[in-house]
Amino acid sequence: MNIHETAIVHPKAELADDVEVGAYSIISEEVRIGRGTKIGPQVQIDRWTIIGEDCQLFWGCTVGNPSKDLKYGGWRSYAIIGDRNVFREYVSISRATDEEAATIIGNDNLFMNWVNIAHDCVIGDNVIMANLATVGGHVIIEDNCRIGAKTAYHQFVRVGKMSMSGACSYFSQDVPPFTLSTGNPAKVRGLNLIGLRTSEINPMRTLPPQTITLLKRAFRILFRSKLNMSQAVKKVRETIEPNEEVEYLLKFIESSKRGIGM
Repeated sequence: MNIHETAIVHPKAELADDVEVGAYSIISEEVRIGRGTKIGPQVQIDRWTIIGEDCQLFWGCTVGNPSKDLKYGGWRSYAIIGDRNVFREYVSISRATDEEAATIIGNDNLFMNWVNIAHDCVIGDNVIMANLATVGGHVIIEDNCRIGAKTAYHQFVRVGKMSMSGACSYFSQDVPPFTLSTGNPAKVRGLNLIGLRTSEINPMRTLPPQTITLLKRAFRILFRSKLNMSQAVKKVRETIEPNEEVEYLLKFIESSKRGIGM
């Protein structure tokens, strides 16, 4: 391990042999950090935090801080972070509220400066969150989402996979997968066509042209017709050939508890 002489690492923290810890960082007891992870200067990692392999935490990050939910009573809860995540300067991540529950972050994500992820959130894989994006408690963000700077999500919002949320937008309702949403309050504006056709990390995560064509047809019925949402979902199933991603979109809408911004 390469631990700076000014860093404070609790003897009950478990760090892999090649973990690096920068100046003035603090790592509490009952923290686990995997191989290849680099902790920058003045980073605080609180107890009951698990960080995977090959992550990077830049200056001033606070990870695993206690839930800010007023119901939290100091009991054990977790922040569980996967592999190859990048946390830029001053990112903040809170532990879950309920006892033995967890805030969960997947793999291969990029969180830019001052991103805040509140208690009990679940973040998937290959998500990019730009500067000052703020996520309320219990938010779910699925894989391959792109989230603009200064975006804010109300607690319990769901963000569907391969969607894009425009900068400076406020979301109080769910964001359907594959869509582009923006505004204050945010509304669905179109399909995230650039995101569906390209992937900065893994080209295999793009969608085939035929699927994109079917999603376009479904989108026009769901968001541009005069049908209510239940009628539109029914019409999509009746008129568009079966497709895994179209069905995923329909089930996401049907299961939404907060509704869709339209």
